[in-house]
Amino acid sequence: METLTELGLLIKYLILGLFQGFTEPIPISSSGHLVILRDLFGLEIKGLSFEILVNFGSLIAVFIVFRKDIARLIRNGLRFIVQKDRDEEAKEDFRFILFLVIATIPTGILGLLFEDMISERLSGVVIVGYTLLITGAALWIIRNLRGKKNDGELTIKDALIVGAAQAIALIPGISRSGATIVAAMLVGMKRETAFRFSFLLYIPVSLGITVLKITDIFTDPNFDTLMIPYAIAFLASIIASYFALKWFANIMAKGNLKYFAFYCFIVGILVIIFL
Repeated sequence: METLTELGLLIKYLILGLFQGFTEPIPISSSGHLVILRDLFGLEIKGLSFEILVNFGSLIAVFIVFRKDIARLIRNGLRFIVQKDRDEEAKEDFRFILFLVIATIPTGILGLLFEDMISERLSGVVIVGYTLLITGAALWIIRNLRGKKNDGELTIKDALIVGAAQAIALIPGISRSGATIVAAMLVGMKRETAFRFSFLLYIPVSLGITVLKITDIFTDPNFDTLMIPYAIAFLASIIASYFALKWFANIMAKGNLKYFAFYCFIVGILVIIFL
């Protein structure tokens, strides 16, 4: 019986890792789905160590998918600063990096100020139902937008607006990728630019949270007993995030965001009614 219980626990954490990994890149809120699944499974996961681990798994997947973009930005950014080689490509990539840094600021400030309040008051499963409806409505609004701005045409104002949208996504049920892509499309970015800016913006925020909260993992009283389930969820999140991100890139190129809006509407309504 004990073996069956342990197996059941491993399966639950595997599903949590897969769901978090798959829903992190696509605009349906990974944090919201974790809240829903924990409620359905009857799992009480205290602290943030589990979320930090699975989000770090998604971060690794983002690094893999965008490795060429990241390498180019670092190379051209250093070339612009150190070598004073300021051709148009180096200048454009340096500005792009600068805008990513600027967009990170609102999330950092609001995260530090309101993290505890969000965790305590806005993490209920019914609230997630309503915030999923908000995510769906936002996606529906921009479903037909195309935009004209490419990487070299972004402004500080654009970066701040997208950064503010990412800060709002600290609330479970508000999709981070959805909020940033919606904001990027509303300020006129092309779909490709909005997609790339959204996920490259995920890197400094996720990396910062991981570094700041890494002690939570080692001080988690459940970490020793749940090390294997956590590890399974971590690996599952990497794999699921990688394939979800590749899939979502094709969806963005075709402009089929309305299907994610429908999904958020359906799940949000079901959660409000039944949970």
